[in-house]
Amino acid sequence: MSQNSRTWGRKRSFWVAAAVVVHTLWTSAAPAMMYPLYAHQWQLTPTVTTLIFAVFPVFVVATLIALGDLSDYIGRRAAMLWGLTASLIGVLLFAVAPDVTWLLVGRAFMGIGVGLSAGPSAAAVVEFSAPGKAKLAGAITTAAQAFGLAAALIMGGGLIQYAPFPTRLSFWVLVVVLVATLAGVWHLPRHTKAESSKRWSLKLPQIHKPLRRVFLVSVSAVLSAYSVGATMLSLGSQIAHDLIGSSNALVNGGAISLFAILVGFTGIVAKRFSSKLSIIAGASFSIASLLLLMLATATHALPVFLLSSAASGAGYSLLFMGGLNLINAHAPMHHRAGTLSALFLVAYLMQGVVAMLLGRAATAWGLDLAIDVGSLALAGLSLGAMLLAIFVREPQKPPADQPVSSAQPEAGR
Repeated sequence: MSQNSRTWGRKRSFWVAAAVVVHTLWTSAAPAMMYPLYAHQWQLTPTVTTLIFAVFPVFVVATLIALGDLSDYIGRRAAMLWGLTASLIGVLLFAVAPDVTWLLVGRAFMGIGVGLSAGPSAAAVVEFSAPGKAKLAGAITTAAQAFGLAAALIMGGGLIQYAPFPTRLSFWVLVVVLVATLAGVWHLPRHTKAESSKRWSLKLPQIHKPLRRVFLVSVSAVLSAYSVGATMLSLGSQIAHDLIGSSNALVNGGAISLFAILVGFTGIVAKRFSSKLSIIAGASFSIASLLLLMLATATHALPVFLLSSAASGAGYSLLFMGGLNLINAHAPMHHRAGTLSALFLVAYLMQGVVAMLLGRAATAWGLDLAIDVGSLALAGLSLGAMLLAIFVREPQKPPADQPVSSAQPEAGR
């Protein structure tokens, strides 16, 4: 089978895969700055606004349960094309939504899109990376997530504050980005050596027995990261507006985007850290960020909120990168996307649970008390990730996988 002359080489494919990673967090955070506007426009309670957020991880989880290892069989390219198409439908629904029902359906499509593409894109970044650069792949994946978050928050805040159609225009911009990314993915190799030769069948995600201890450490780190991220993304703009007293959407978006900026900066600076050191340091930063968040809401101090946002970004980056690098170092090539999908499954499930619990607590108790109780609980989760990283011994590493060459597809595929 000859290689299509329009198929891109490994280096360009690497960056296209990273662009798909960008979309997963950009799509996730796209409505983050809109929640106060939706609440005002349609008289929504915090329970409903966090429900809009939480529908997304619920559908991510459902997709990962059913289709988490699909790209190990049909190819990274096909899975990412389906995922980007579903995300595009969801974003279009947000761009034209006349009421909250359209938002809920749109979030469902976004969740399906990210569920189909999160694992394959993270795996593709590793597989299209240069030989011996697996840790760099983890840092690039983390930085790509940061870029997606920052784009959603800063652009969303700026367009809300200074452009017309505040609840719609940023989604139309994202539509253009998704169409361009789809075009890039179309030129990726159709099949690679990382695929299994067996037929795909519907089944629950499974973790191979030798990986279970390392998976426990990885998933504790990543779900801790995603839980802290859920606090910032589902309630951050309302915290800045209601508790800190900032009415400028761009300022609020910039404050929350410190989270994203520190995610990317930390990922690059700490790319040589061992997985264990990353998780321990990330848990420490996360605990500090949650204590600072409690202090910010108690004192209504924007500078303290900025420190909390920055510390949570550093914590997220280190926890996520440490967990991801741990899996990348131990997961066999033919099971990598399935294992990563199982990792994201648990993380997104926890993200949805945290968002809904915070929303219900904010409605019942008030936003300030909900933040205090939630921060203490999430600090305990980060402490648990730290202790697992310290005390759980890693298994012996398997032989290193050969990097994927995009110049020649696997014979007979």
